[in-house]
Amino acid sequence: MIGYIVRRLLWMIPVLLGVTLIVFSLLYFAPGDPSTLALGVDATQQQKDQWKAKEGLDKPFFVQFGTYCYKVFVKLDFGRSYTSHRPIMSEIEQRLPKTLLVVLFSIALTQSVGVPIGILSAVKQYSFTDNLVMVLALVGVSMPSFWVGLMMSILFALNLGWLPASGLYGPQYYILPCVTLSLCGIATSARMTRTCMLDVIRQDYITTARAKGCAESAVINKHALKNALIPILTQIGMGACMLIGGAMVTEMVFSIPGMGTYLVNSIRAMDYPAVLGAVLVVAICSCIILLIIDLCYAFVDPRIRSQFRSKSLFLKRARA
Repeated sequence: MIGYIVRRLLWMIPVLLGVTLIVFSLLYFAPGDPSTLALGVDATQQQKDQWKAKEGLDKPFFVQFGTYCYKVFVKLDFGRSYTSHRPIMSEIEQRLPKTLLVVLFSIALTQSVGVPIGILSAVKQYSFTDNLVMVLALVGVSMPSFWVGLMMSILFALNLGWLPASGLYGPQYYILPCVTLSLCGIATSARMTRTCMLDVIRQDYITTARAKGCAESAVINKHALKNALIPILTQIGMGACMLIGGAMVTEMVFSIPGMGTYLVNSIRAMDYPAVLGAVLVVAICSCIILLIIDLCYAFVDPRIRSQFRSKSLFLKRARA
């Protein structure tokens, strides 16, 4: 297991390098002059050239890319922002916990609601409950997050006055953003869980368990759900990564000072180091989430655990 974790962590290096290359290339060829932003519109051309030489922006593309990768992956230095002139890592440390809290609460809400609804829909296939759940799931998937956030702000904050519409200053401020992020995820989770459960419920061992007199709750929870968890876990991991990306739009709607707001404002201001730093942190979070999901496979499926054990025993015998 430890060897597998180490290999997955090593595989993160080329992934992050690829993400860095793509984003760096897009920003390099993007129109606009960052020296004007950093020095102001009144700066002379000589001052701009001196600033570019100081920042290394007058060098060829691959030299700039290699220098940036060395600073980030070797020295762990994301540089300084062009606008605030503060270290980018300190700005990310202030905003990342807020985004992660919103995402974690959204994941918990998504799975605690979506998975039971999907199980209920599968157990009551073709019933009124099943049809209602599928219709609501289709509606939930079809609604964009920014529209849902605006409508919920108008209804619950402006008209009813029950919840705050912006900021993140207490527990009540998390409700609207988390619900907004979760609606699409709940619909997707319900549909995925229903499909996986229907595939498992039709298997022969489920019929055998029922024939032996097992209670229906035990058949569903102990036999069917455990064998349907692998694709559900995959959907949870992919949904979590999508929630991190969707948090950018939600944070702009609810004025949350998180990574999404920071990234959007940095793109608008052409603050290239801040954009690169924010995208890299989001990519690292996504890789860690997918690694956790892969490790969960081993705890859910004994066959995967046996593969890890057989590989470790083979390596020990080979070394002996």
